[in-house]
Amino acid sequence: MISPQDFFPAIAPWVAQLDDTFPGAQIKPYFAQWEVLHILSLALLGGASILLNLRLIGSGLTDESPSVVRRGVLPWLNVGVIGVIATGVLIGTSNPERLYTSEAFTAKMLGLAAALFLTYGVSLPAAKAEGQLSRGAGLAAAVGLGLFGVALGVFAVAKLANPGLWHVIIAAALIVLFVTKGVTRIVYLVGLLGLIATQFALHHAIYKPDDYAHLDPANKVLIVVYLAWILAIAAIQIVRSGRGCEGGGPAVKALAYAAILVWVTTAAAGRWIAFA
Repeated sequence: MISPQDFFPAIAPWVAQLDDTFPGAQIKPYFAQWEVLHILSLALLGGASILLNLRLIGSGLTDESPSVVRRGVLPWLNVGVIGVIATGVLIGTSNPERLYTSEAFTAKMLGLAAALFLTYGVSLPAAKAEGQLSRGAGLAAAVGLGLFGVALGVFAVAKLANPGLWHVIIAAALIVLFVTKGVTRIVYLVGLLGLIATQFALHHAIYKPDDYAHLDPANKVLIVVYLAWILAIAAIQIVRSGRGCEGGGPAVKALAYAAILVWVTTAAAGRWIAFA
């Protein structure tokens, strides 16, 4: 188990009474409304992060310099982050025991920490410097990527929640489809459609839908194949786009991909807490 209760068993009595005291007791009757605010904050910061990091990748608002895009999205990004943290804390106090025993919550918190490092320590400074990484950004990238990797690992083994990793894979597939161009995009799309057709055949023709003994290992292999295909095309796009006015060098572009996907991972883990 890798839920908060496994790391902090001594605080169980304190957690158990959070929803009966302030502010949990006051928030609990309006949980749904606060949840809506939480989701809206996620959407706001997600949109801002996507615009910023797509520009660093060399796509999206390419008629503006990275620093100009940064200046435009920064206020909304800040509002989104503050909104997510504030509403998340309040929601957590009204439903503490579910979070305390949730492996998906651990993945979400690790993802949130990684997202803050990659966004504020890498993407924003790189955009301000027109795509150049500073030494400090390199350290933030190392910490952020390390936390991101742990978050993915926790998410992958979280009981009943690990299917949520498909959200991250789908997001990665769509980002790469959006930023690639020409023949590469066509080849990539054909490959994706082939993988989707293979997955459909496995679930509806080759094996029965409830034949988990065969479907589980087959799906694990498919995940690896999907990731290999997506990462290969992303690498080609990164190398071909090169340096210059499009945003930054290969390292900046790769980190921009990660900075988008880490927010997707955080959001997906949060949505899957209820299923764990």
